[in-house]
Amino acid sequence: MPWYRQLHNRILAGLILGVLFGLSAAAMGWTTFASTWISPWGDLFLNALKMLAVPLVLASLVTGLTSLGDFSRLSAIGGRTVTIYILTTVFAVSLGLLAVNTLKPGEYVPEEIRAALQEEFVEEPFTFEEGAVRVQEQSPLAVLAEIVPENIVGAASNNRNMLQVVFFALLLGIGLLQLPKESSKPLVDVMGALSQAMIRLVRLIMMIAPFGVFALMADAIVTIAGDSVQDAMHLLTALGYYIVTVVVALVAHVLLAYGSMLKIWTNIPLREFYSKINPAQLIAFSTSSSGASLPVTMRQCGEGLGASPEVSSFVIPLGSTINMDGTAIYQAVSAVFIAQALGLDLSITQQLTIILTAVLASIGTPAVPGAGVIMLVVILEAINVPADGIALILGVERILDMLRTTANVTGDATVCMIVDAKQKQLATSGHQNIAAELSK
Repeated sequence: MPWYRQLHNRILAGLILGVLFGLSAAAMGWTTFASTWISPWGDLFLNALKMLAVPLVLASLVTGLTSLGDFSRLSAIGGRTVTIYILTTVFAVSLGLLAVNTLKPGEYVPEEIRAALQEEFVEEPFTFEEGAVRVQEQSPLAVLAEIVPENIVGAASNNRNMLQVVFFALLLGIGLLQLPKESSKPLVDVMGALSQAMIRLVRLIMMIAPFGVFALMADAIVTIAGDSVQDAMHLLTALGYYIVTVVVALVAHVLLAYGSMLKIWTNIPLREFYSKINPAQLIAFSTSSSGASLPVTMRQCGEGLGASPEVSSFVIPLGSTINMDGTAIYQAVSAVFIAQALGLDLSITQQLTIILTAVLASIGTPAVPGAGVIMLVVILEAINVPADGIALILGVERILDMLRTTANVTGDATVCMIVDAKQKQLATSGHQNIAAELSK
């Protein structure tokens, strides 16, 4: 097949052209044109993907659960999934701390640049602090209460409430399992048809993905650079060591941690895995949204890598809500970087606090704009580092958000394939045991 007919190559081409156009727009003063005539196409593509997320998750999860036919299998899948997600997040935070303590990027920020960055973004930390105060005032059990929606229609109206939609879908699936098959069949058939229809729509929307990614990347570059590419390059140079540290930790986690897990627990060649999920990674990178990437990730794991619907429809939506390894790495590196830049030494106890807080944040991040940065403020407060220091990194927040979202989506796909491989292994063992009994 020619390279230009492969989806991930077309998306990659759109991404590169978007970057080039964005740089040209910033250099030539076309930012108004780009914002008026280019950016809306990216928003259209992004909204189309988000539009499918809730009905796809609801329909595919209910269909998958009812096909299990056994509540014990659901318990096994759920327990295995949550355990792996938590362990990978702990490892991710630890890896981020290792990278930032080894490379020490905060020590390379000159005093005059530090002062300039804090002056430029001085107002924004206070905005994020307001959200952090709300989070700190919540009860530790507030996260559990927020899982249960008081109104499923209201929950389904916002992709940030995906965990509530997953919870309702689980209950609905369990309820249908309790009914006689002749009673549950009509609704199960409707959900099955809805799931198939959503998958077809994902295919249609992905046909315009290269154009959508082009527009999103052009908008991202214009937003970062403004009317001066030179100012953007100055900012990137000033924070270069910090960016490199985050990238090193993210790449190490994606290639080493996820790669090792896939090698040990699945039979999928790493080259095939990364090739198949590449479209989902590119969408995650260009949109900075796990929710927008959700339909594509489910499609690539199911159709591309052969994951069973009952596993992919449960593991991936849950992962998009509670599995934030990339975000955890970013928070760990950022917290220590800010402390280093301010000349503060963190004790072992403070760094252990970062691990605990970042893991809890990855599971219970509030559904508010800028949640990742808000939780970073919470972490800084927990280790007694001035939250004003967050102004140092806000200028490159968009770039790092794109990178950490890509890592998050890769983690969702990895765990999906591991859980799927385990379920298929157990199913095979069960069939072999039955055959052995019958042969006696």
